[in-house]
Parts: sequence; C-alpha cells; structure tokens
Amino acid sequence: MRFNQMKKFLYILLACVIWSNYGFAKKQATPVDLWPDGTEISEWFRDTTPVELSKLGKQYRITDYGVVNDGLVHTQELQALIDKIEADGGGVVVVPEGTYLTGAIFFKPGVHLYLKKGATLMGSSDPSDYPLTKTRIEGETCLYYPALINADGVDGFTISGEGTIDGNGYTFWKHFWERRKWNPKCTNKDEQRPRLVYVSNSKNVQIDGVNLQNSAFWTTHIYNSENIKLLNLHIYSPAQPVKAPSTDAIDLDVVRNVLIKNCYMSVNDDAVAIKGGKGPYADAFRINYEDVDLSKFPEMEGDGPNENILIEDCEYGFSHGCLTLGSESVYNHNIILRRIKVNEANNLLWLKMRPDTPQQYEYITVEDIEGNGKNFLLVAPWTQFYDLKGRESVPMSYSDHITMRNIKFDCDSFFNVKNREDQYHLSNFVFENLDITADKGELHPEYIENFTIKNVRVNGREF
Repeated sequence: MRFNQMKKFLYILLACVIWSNYGFAKKQATPVDLWPDGTEISEWFRDTTPVELSKLGKQYRITDYGVVNDGLVHTQELQALIDKIEADGGGVVVVPEGTYLTGAIFFKPGVHLYLKKGATLMGSSDPSDYPLTKTRIEGETCLYYPALINADGVDGFTISGEGTIDGNGYTFWKHFWERRKWNPKCTNKDEQRPRLVYVSNSKNVQIDGVNLQNSAFWTTHIYNSENIKLLNLHIYSPAQPVKAPSTDAIDLDVVRNVLIKNCYMSVNDDAVAIKGGKGPYADAFRINYEDVDLSKFPEMEGDGPNENILIEDCEYGFSHGCLTLGSESVYNHNIILRRIKVNEANNLLWLKMRPDTPQQYEYITVEDIEGNGKNFLLVAPWTQFYDLKGRESVPMSYSDHITMRNIKFDCDSFFNVKNREDQYHLSNFVFENLDITADKGELHPEYIENFTIKNVRVNGREF
C-alpha cells in the first residue's frame, strides 16, 4: 500500500515538472514585445476584446424617449436621456436603425453609447447647436465649439456598435473655403467648427467598431487621458471633390497608453496626429523656469507629454500624414507605427518642428509597412501661429532614436529633411531594410548625428 502511494506521488511530481517545463518553454517561445526604449509592452495592449452591449448595464433606446427619425434636431431630448441614465445609476444610450439629428451632447460618468447596424447619429449643421465652451484646441485651452459627442471625466466610457456618427460637415466646410476666398490666411480659429468626438480627463476608454465620418473639424480628439483603445474604426472625410479641412482622423493630446488597431483612416489632413501643447515655455511640466512668470501664459494650461502609443494593423487611404508629431507637441516618448498599408498619404512620418516651442520627439519606430505617398520622411519647421511671446532666444528642439525599418514604399521624395541646426538637432536615426522607389532619392546622412543605415535600397541603389 505504501509503495503504491509513493508511486502515485512520483507520477504526480513528474507531471508537475513536465507541465512547469512546458509552461516555461511556451513563455520562452513567445517573443517579448518591446517599446523603442527597450521597456516591455504590457499585456494590456494585447487585449482587444470588443465591447459587449450586454455588459453595459440597462439599455435605453432613444426612440422611447422622444428622439425620432423626423429630420428635426433632438439635442435636448438626448441630453435629458443622458442625464436621466446617470441619475438612475448608469447604462447605455442605444441608437436603433435610422438617422437622428442632434447638436452637441455631453456624456456623464457611467453612461455609454451604442449604435446598432444601420443607425446614424448625425450632427446638426447649425452652429448655434454647438454653444461655445472652454475646451482644448490646437495646443491651447480656449473658447471654441464643443464636439458633437463630448465626454469629460468618464472613466470606463465606451462608444461601440456597427452604426455611424456623422458630423454632417459639408456646410461647415463650405463656409471655411468661402472665408478663405476673402481671407487666404483664414485659420481654424477664424472659422470655428465642431469636432466629432472629444474625450478628456478620462481613463479606460474604448471606442470600437463604429463609423466616424464627415466631421466638420477634427474627427476624434483624446485629451489628458490614459488607457485608451480605438479599435476596428472606419474614419472618413473627403479630400475631393470637396476638401474637408483639418478633419484629422485621430488627435492624441497629452495621453498615456493608447492602442489604435485595425482601423481604416482616410481624411483630408493627418491620420494620427500627436499633440500636447505649444509656446516658448510649453515644457514647463518638465523644466522649472525659475526666472519666468508662467502665469502670464494661461493658454499653456494643460500642456503635457504623450507616452506609449501603439498604432498597428491599420489601413490608410488619403491623408496628409500617417503619423505626424506636431504641430502642437512638446514631449513624445515611445510611439510605434507598424504593420500598416498606405495608399496616397502625403507623408509616412512627419516631424513638425515649431521654432517657438521646445520639443523633444524620442523613441519613435515606424516598421513593417507597404504603400505609397509623397514623402517617406518629412522633417521641417512649422510656423503657423509662430509667437515667442517675448522670449528672446529661439528654444532648441530635438528628435532622437527614430527608427524606420522593414518598409517597401513608392514616393516622390525619400529624405525630405530640412537641415536647421539653429532650431533643432536630429540624432540616433536608424534606416534598416528599406526598399524605396522615389523621384527624389537622395539621402543626407550628414544632417543627422549618429545615423545608422543598413540594407537600404533606393531605386535599386544600395546605400
């Protein structure tokens, strides 16, 4: 009896050892995914579980609360419903099949948005349906139109479903271009227009599966937030026959931990733009300016860094930039753009260097890409709204540890880099495994300190 017990114990022990070794081997076989600075990308970025309607709480169908498909604007009814859901302890606004008009609405904590297949929540074309409010725009906190969908301080907020949020932007676009005829220098602040979705001061947000289209201005703006997932989105605004001005697909503005995955983006401006602030002392959150009275620069309120942004498995139609850092951006660290297909983008990677803002763009990787566009890499000064605000010296900016590898690209210009050592310094760039076809294929390694070039072919010529 004792012998059988010992034999059983040894069998169990052997099974545990085998299982332990199997688990170790399996773990070892799974490659560790790293950020450009060498730190490990957390498991959070691998979880792409879709939003489940059944887990969002009580469902409130908008047609049961006075919002009907009648061509009228139902902002008041929708806002009243959102307020009711919050008061009732939370739940989800459900938009059924049909088209429903609204002006700016403001989501509250515990209230979600779900759009069923065939549902369209459409923005009003009347500016008075977007009352001016203090908000964040173009690197400043100022009075501006709110978005169509606004969500502030809404940890856990979700937008999901198979339906559409449509900004109905044509009238706004038309007014912008008409004003440009009168004033060629007309800006987005001269001709204000509402964004489509604006999420601010929030954590653990997921926007999943919906169509975001025809925004009057920026499409998706995320500000001062962390743990954000933008998954399986179709983001569109036209570049022709009418241009939808400044309709960036996604603007990330002072964010940490962002996953953008399996999205289609085609807009008449940047696809993914990294914001964060501007101004001669915009880096005050990192540097103590003892001799500067920062209270004189209230517009810089809320400036900050962007860290840990992963953009992968996306498809790009027309855009000005697949990945654009700037034009209002201060400190960006750990950004990856990978496994994407590009068709007709103006720029694959665009570093906008503001001469009135101290910037540092570091640890940026662009890899595993195939497609075509105008510029493979564009680095140049950006002077819109240039203002040193009394600062006597031009603040220096830096871009370093920029890697572009495993890319097959057909473009007009391969290395469109403006050499401006009086404004910015470029260092530690890596070009590796590039197969480039370009009308302008020259490369200037002397513009960059410590430039590694490995297996790079341009028009069949190896550098």
